[in-house]
Amino acid sequence: MSSHDVPDLAALRPRLPSPLVGVVDERFERRGVRLSLKRDDLIHPELIGNKWRKLAPNLAAAAGRPVLTFGGAYSNHLRATAAAGRLLGLSTVGVVRGQELADRPLNPTLTRCAADGMRLHFVDRATYRRKTEPGTLAAILRATEAEDAYVVPEGGSNEAAVRGCRALGEELRGHADVVAVACGTGGTLAGLTAGLAPGQRALGISVLKGGFLTAATEALQIRAFGSRRGDWTLDDRFHCGGYARTTPELEAFADDFEQRHGLPVERLYVAKLLCGLVTLTEEGAFPRGTTLTAIVTGRPQHSYVASR
Repeated sequence: MSSHDVPDLAALRPRLPSPLVGVVDERFERRGVRLSLKRDDLIHPELIGNKWRKLAPNLAAAAGRPVLTFGGAYSNHLRATAAAGRLLGLSTVGVVRGQELADRPLNPTLTRCAADGMRLHFVDRATYRRKTEPGTLAAILRATEAEDAYVVPEGGSNEAAVRGCRALGEELRGHADVVAVACGTGGTLAGLTAGLAPGQRALGISVLKGGFLTAATEALQIRAFGSRRGDWTLDDRFHCGGYARTTPELEAFADDFEQRHGLPVERLYVAKLLCGLVTLTEEGAFPRGTTLTAIVTGRPQHSYVASR
């Protein structure tokens, strides 16, 4: 692909709009709440859920240039970017947090990234924290010989990604009173809320502790749209100790939900979302008659399609 070719994302045949499926669950039914699942995990077998919605506009903007992005050792964002590179013939570079990982065998996530052609560049944690500083970023671009790369931030949340996620809200107009999504960077929440109709509201369930996501989400909306958009709030009670952390109780909840509904439940985002919604429903947070939609943004890594 030449440096001026825009990749043909339609050739990947995304399933859009993603399916909206009603779920009968007595924990919601007895409170008069109707639950449905927006199955964004079914958009594409490798570019899962909000990864498609965030990456697609960035891949188009890259216009054939190498794509450089950032993530931890178990980053689904790195994995999706690497898969997109293979599928579209784009060069990808993954900057991985943790210099010590360079001397260890690659874990399954990074092994798959490398197999998909992503060049992995490990940096120490202090450098990683400064990755957005112009001098540090320039040094990383030189070290990876990718000075001409299109840079996508950690988690994929930038203005292009937020505008891409607006379509998620548009697909749900007229189908829900409350739309809930698990949040790591706030990008999906920032976009989908802008796409909802007046009278609909969005709820973000934070998977990180720290209480900074409200400001981050608002900042993303301002950068993408010029102002705060839509009716949305965040609840940060359900992170289970922080990003990439779970508890035995959360594992048990996810196992139970899988058995009830036959849905593979991704633990780090989707399980926390669903568990939070059960708790909020039992607390009476949603009036009787509320139609509640939960966004399924991912699925367990073991259930990813491994086709080459």
